[in-house]
Amino acid sequence: MLRLTSATLLLLTPIVSEAAGDVDKATETSTQEVKLRTLTLILPTSWKSMRSSSSMRLGTYQIPPSKKGGKPAELTVYHFGGGGGGVNDNLLRWISQFDSKGRKVRLTRGTAGDDDYYVAEVSGTYNMPVGPPVLRRTKPAPDSRMLAVILVLEKGVYYLKLTGEDELVAQQSESLRTAFGGSKDSEKKYEL
Repeated sequence: MLRLTSATLLLLTPIVSEAAGDVDKATETSTQEVKLRTLTLILPTSWKSMRSSSSMRLGTYQIPPSKKGGKPAELTVYHFGGGGGGVNDNLLRWISQFDSKGRKVRLTRGTAGDDDYYVAEVSGTYNMPVGPPVLRRTKPAPDSRMLAVILVLEKGVYYLKLTGEDELVAQQSESLRTAFGGSKDSEKKYEL
């Protein structure tokens, strides 16, 4: 069901296709295969592709709220041809996007097939970006969670960032890991 591919794809925007007969038995959710350059993700079909607000994003997906009145979460996928900084620098940057008061952080490292990945799971008050990135404006979003992944493939490094209401992102954490072949159960604690 899950696979990572390093075949070179010349796609700058995602192509989404229904994975034939592919059903996650635990949640009875159908899945879709999403190809982003050399990365293939298997996402729930309920995660809808959206127009990306930045040319730096390979893909943006909206995750529906889990309860009435809740807000959707957002998954963004990035790939920077010349690199996007070191693992520790990115993990620290993601952590710093949350107010230090009441912030909880869990850092782990895992493998998906032959590929390594690193996860920052951060909860608390997210300093959510608003407006153009160049302005660096934020607004506080309490009771938020971020699950950010650095996925190191043979043919490049990908950055996946799932943000939203704490409860919703926590519920979707395994779906995100499953999307690229990871598993929380096999991850080890990572120290900066």
